[in-house]
Amino acid sequence: MLSPSYPQRAPWGTAGKLRAWQQEALDAYFEADKRDFLVAATPGAGKTTFALTLAGELLRTREVDRIIVVAPTEHLKTQWADAAARAHIRLDPVFRNSHTTFSRQYHGVVVTYAQVAVKASVHRALTEGGRTLVILDEVHHGGEALSWGDALREAYGPAKRRLLLSGTPFRSDDAPIPFVEYAPDAQGLRTSVTDYAYGYGRALADGVVRPVLFHVYSGHMKWRTRAGDELEAHLGQDNIKDVTSQAWRTALDPQGEWMSAVLKSADQRLTEIRQHVPDAGGLVLATDQTAARAYAKLLHSMTGQRATVVLSDDAEASSRIERFSESTDRWMVAVRMVSEGVDVPRLAVGVYATSSSTPLFFAQAIGRFVRARRRGEAASVFLPHVPTLMTLANEMERQRDHVLDRGEKDEDGLDDSLLEAAEREEKASDALTEEGSFEALGSVAHFDRVVFDGKEFGQLAVPGTEEELEFIGLPGLLEPEHVHELLMQRVARQSRHRQVREARESESGEEPVSTLPAPLHRTLREQRQLLNSLVGVYARQTGEPHGVIHAELRRRCGGPEVAKATVAQLQARIDVLRKRVRS
Repeated sequence: MLSPSYPQRAPWGTAGKLRAWQQEALDAYFEADKRDFLVAATPGAGKTTFALTLAGELLRTREVDRIIVVAPTEHLKTQWADAAARAHIRLDPVFRNSHTTFSRQYHGVVVTYAQVAVKASVHRALTEGGRTLVILDEVHHGGEALSWGDALREAYGPAKRRLLLSGTPFRSDDAPIPFVEYAPDAQGLRTSVTDYAYGYGRALADGVVRPVLFHVYSGHMKWRTRAGDELEAHLGQDNIKDVTSQAWRTALDPQGEWMSAVLKSADQRLTEIRQHVPDAGGLVLATDQTAARAYAKLLHSMTGQRATVVLSDDAEASSRIERFSESTDRWMVAVRMVSEGVDVPRLAVGVYATSSSTPLFFAQAIGRFVRARRRGEAASVFLPHVPTLMTLANEMERQRDHVLDRGEKDEDGLDDSLLEAAEREEKASDALTEEGSFEALGSVAHFDRVVFDGKEFGQLAVPGTEEELEFIGLPGLLEPEHVHELLMQRVARQSRHRQVREARESESGEEPVSTLPAPLHRTLREQRQLLNSLVGVYARQTGEPHGVIHAELRRRCGGPEVAKATVAQLQARIDVLRKRVRS
């Protein structure tokens, strides 16, 4: 039986050896014999190799005589041209709209979506100049704006063949993606039709991608709001949306202890992986340029080595990525520049220190770490404990389609189209960058858990302790089928470490000092007791019945009855009553 990762055959006579899914997709393409063919394959699976193999075959059989690749970014133009050269296809990555045509020494060109949108007529003339195959890389960008979609239809409407590629969830808005087929689903909503799909779950089982372990960190945050109020919250507990956003923003502050502790733990993890994979590298995804430079300074102070900083307005950004990819340097810090399609196969550790939380960006970001070079390599991504990110981490294998006529956002409340605007303008989430006098006052990090394959392992631990190191010190080479068993073993070992530490503290007679929060059930009980006490005091002052006061607090602060309210909801009611009782 052929290996699903590296089957021992070379299809179509001149093509190199293909993975099983790539061969399946080629077979499906020629069997379907359609003008438009959509392939959705998980990041790192090898969509570029598949597309260039198909292009080579169509050139060989004279089905087409020129190739046009449309990519999302300038950096990817060069990457596509280099990959095409290895497949004996010559593509011009420096074609400009002013050129009007390309040199005969090339088989075609690589352009960006933005380039096509500026002057679609030039690209239509290129398409009409021969029998053209158009490869639309990350085709969901085609629906980014009405003008972009119209430009693509004008430019590539005459193409003889169009191959549509996507490695990430489709858009959550209702802008149709050019050349994608839509058909009614069970609810009658028009849904994109994928001609061939290869998801992360199957790719992991095939050994095509790496297993990704999410190391989740929570912690205690303190900040001052624009109104001058000082607030505290535990990142990872059931807070209201605004509190979660502000706690998240506090955690990402480069001056706080949370980022310093998480970067230190991530660097320790990278050291462990480099014992088995000597050239393994790490990537920190930052929200903005100021934070990126600050994170780089922190890494330099920790490691003694300078981190590569990649910013989108830097003319050297692409060359910096290439140099890092070819080196053995430890860390790179980037602001969205390293997202979809950027190929740095040695990346093995990531720190998600950005405010972006859409399914599209998350999938693109994690896609930088899943690319496998040899069987057994594992990747680790360090995440803040934010509900949206936890949901996305637990749904790595979820396959999404593009649905029109929905009239609402995704179930997670996020809109992927907003991300693409943010990528162009290098803006962070509105919730995290509101203008004003927000000030992070302090943060403490706690290791929270590891998420793998939709399951969670481990319990709260202070960074730097043996209890955390059980999950930082996992081997750098892990077969997917063994990860679950190993994590269960580490959970047991972590519990033994905790028992030994608590016994030692008990024997010493000293009161143990811990930054860990109290268990949630204890916190809830204390909050309920405090609220009921305040209600009693206020009832004596005003003469109102307890039930009336509770009902009025629910109307004002929201949330269910006391027995079902979260810590944050109870705290909001407590704050209101404290002000009234004082007055």
